Amino acid sequence: MEQPTGWTWQDRAEGSIPRGAALDPSVDPMPGVRAYPTAYLPDRLLLTAAESGDDEAMDRDLKTIAEAAGSFGWRIEVVPADPAAKTANADGRRVDARGARELAPGVPGLLRVLLTTPDEAGRGESPAPPDAWRVLQRARRISQTTMPRAGLEHVLAVDPVGLNPFSRTNPFSRTNPFSRTNPVRGQGPVGTDDYLEPGRGARQPVAWIGAAPARGADPKRGRRPVVAVLDTGCSEHDWLPDDIVNRHVELDGVPIGLTGHDDPERYPDLYGQLDGEIDAVAGHGTFIAGLVRQTAPDADILAIRVAGSLGVVDESAFLLALSDVIELKRRNTADSRTGHPIDVLSLSLGYYHETPTDGLFSRTLYELLRSARELGVVVVCSAGNDAIDRPAFPASLWAWPGGDNGIGRDDAAPLVSVGALNPSGRSVALFSNLGPWVRVYAPGTLVVSTTPPFTGGTQAATRSDFDGLPRETVDPDDYRGGFSVWSGTSFAAPFVAGRIAAKLGPLMAKGGSPSQKAIRRAVTEVLDGLPDPVR
Repeated sequence: MEQPTGWTWQDRAEGSIPRGAALDPSVDPMPGVRAYPTAYLPDRLLLTAAESGDDEAMDRDLKTIAEAAGSFGWRIEVVPADPAAKTANADGRRVDARGARELAPGVPGLLRVLLTTPDEAGRGESPAPPDAWRVLQRARRISQTTMPRAGLEHVLAVDPVGLNPFSRTNPFSRTNPFSRTNPVRGQGPVGTDDYLEPGRGARQPVAWIGAAPARGADPKRGRRPVVAVLDTGCSEHDWLPDDIVNRHVELDGVPIGLTGHDDPERYPDLYGQLDGEIDAVAGHGTFIAGLVRQTAPDADILAIRVAGSLGVVDESAFLLALSDVIELKRRNTADSRTGHPIDVLSLSLGYYHETPTDGLFSRTLYELLRSARELGVVVVCSAGNDAIDRPAFPASLWAWPGGDNGIGRDDAAPLVSVGALNPSGRSVALFSNLGPWVRVYAPGTLVVSTTPPFTGGTQAATRSDFDGLPRETVDPDDYRGGFSVWSGTSFAAPFVAGRIAAKLGPLMAKGGSPSQKAIRRAVTEVLDGLPDPVR
């Protein structure tokens, strides 16, 4: 099986270590801060840069964080969240003295505050491995505020059914929770485990016998609708040629997203190579692109890779990729000769914030998505597959009925959070998250879409050749036919994103930019036409 050149078992072993730690809310409790478990990077905090001209506030926050870290015997090091931030002002985007690049007009930039352990123990508590949660809570006590510009760096997960290790009580109890593609849970599985069985929801090959989605001619005046997908990228496929899918999206000549060898659209089995199963999220982005292709045949797709083969991404890396995508849209809006048009943003990833509904969370992600929506981009997010009603980010970052997250209604393009339906369309999938923050439900169980031509190590159960012909039962991980079935809210979201892009298509073909009112009306028509499991 093809592997990245130069990769060794050491590279694969290091890469398969789960990112992040599980937050224990009982550690360093603080009055007025009611926290819940989440996954975060324990050696860093994210600090939103102060508003322009308010350097004193930034210095005050950094001083407080340094004091809090020092009380544990740790130190801090401030670095730009974006390594290229110091040169990012070539196009006029604001960069402050510390290298924090403005993420979008009106959205302050980010700084990483790294926590380090001194080479020698000094005063204060024992210099154990740093813990950003303890530092943040102590900084809040010292400042006697909630430190609104400071927050944890969370770990986001791309999440088809059964592959989010962060939703368990102790997500790090396994040696490698990412290694299983279709885990078998014994005879007669019940509950959400039923979806992990091939034939009942798990990923498996399938034959497509129909025609490819028909694509119309280019509009004479305007343009095609564009869907941007931030996921695992997109592999080569007959349905997804280069004139439909842009796989190399750049801003100022610099690629947006990841470009390294850890590419789950090219290499199906980077981790657990000898277990006979391909990696858990291999081909996830290609599957999503195929769903957009089916629901919006005339749309163009920007495929931007933000996750590797384990399906996880650091929050700051996601925010930076998202800000670059928004900058492409902003430039195109200001001058159609620059940037790139984007009409719908499809996000099939997320995380659970430790304080999701009380306004204590950093508003950076919300502000970024709002800036995109104010530019006319409809944001579509998957709700998650953990069978819970706990609000997930970014899916719950809208003014949902009864919500207490401090987010008010606006007149920008909508944010649509999507749960999954079973194939009948008459019931919600048991794995799907739900609650008032989930706006709609769409097909997300046993859906059919495109797959890279992967073949894994598992063999067909029976083979009996005859007369020179290879004869065997179905090979459960041979995807060289190019199609598969899969399940998850990850796939309900692009179904809706594609439907919205198709509805916006006639507006884009007229030329110019449709009004926010027209965009909202188109979205409403799409959502009203989705199956209603209550009926």
